[in-house]
Amino acid sequence: QVQLVESGGGLVQAGGSLRLSCAASGRSVSNYAMAWFRQAPGKEREFVAAISWGSEGTVYTDSVKGRFTISRDSAKDTMYLQMDNLKPEDTAVYCCARRAEKWGPILRAVGDYDYWGQGTQVTVSS
Repeated sequence: QVQLVESGGGLVQAGGSLRLSCAASGRSVSNYAMAWFRQAPGKEREFVAAISWGSEGTVYTDSVKGRFTISRDSAKDTMYLQMDNLKPEDTAVYCCARRAEKWGPILRAVGDYDYWGQGTQVTVSS
């Protein structure tokens, strides 16, 4: 079993920054791509960013490109999401997830991920 725990969320003004963390325990996630998703009230869960198992590849949804940076520290089994120039439309619960396929490529669909954290709330005020 894998447990994923997010932290770092909070309330911030538009233009501000937050750094989210996703700590894995139970079994290592170092050989799996990892991703961040978010879900705003009344909306479906959407892909935000993902990083390959070797950290050589990253993918972002268009709305966060140039503002968000995903990274990971495999030695600590922890993934990060640096969020800069936050906008009110970034308000959501942010969840991290592990790709279901070991050494698999980065994918964007919710169904391609098997372990999920409970999420951390990010609220951006205007």
